[in-house]
Amino acid sequence: MHDSPHGKDAIFDAARRGDLATLKQLIAAGVNLNITDARGFTPLIYTCYEGHLEACRLLLEDTGVDIDAQDAGGNTALMGVAFKGNTDIAELLLEQGANPDLQNATGSTALMFACMFGRTPMIRLLSERGANKSLTDARGLRAYDLALQQGNQEALQYLQ
Repeated sequence: MHDSPHGKDAIFDAARRGDLATLKQLIAAGVNLNITDARGFTPLIYTCYEGHLEACRLLLEDTGVDIDAQDAGGNTALMGVAFKGNTDIAELLLEQGANPDLQNATGSTALMFACMFGRTPMIRLLSERGANKSLTDARGLRAYDLALQQGNQEALQYLQ
């Protein structure tokens, strides 16, 4: 059942739903947790993006999951939660070693996503955890520039 189509469909379905019981069964059966779908999403990317903290925690428990796996656009689980503003999952990912400075296909980082979408608590968390504020995206913009475009004065204090 490692990479069978049934196992692949089941793992993505369970990941999207945050179905802990099914995830535990699939992990025990040896399903490849680094498998990707057509968009390059891994089960971890799905669980994080959908906000399933306990499922994320389960997938990160000694399972060999690539915490920094990038989808077809170069986005990581951390970028997804930065976009959504889920600081609990971001904190878990950072504690488990997620790299906040990876850049996607357009050069965006998790910090940049947080700035683009006005996620001030996420900006604070990523800044406090050492995210590189000097990186630029494909347009030459830094996180500070993106927060400035949004008029987010509170965020700017974390980005200086």
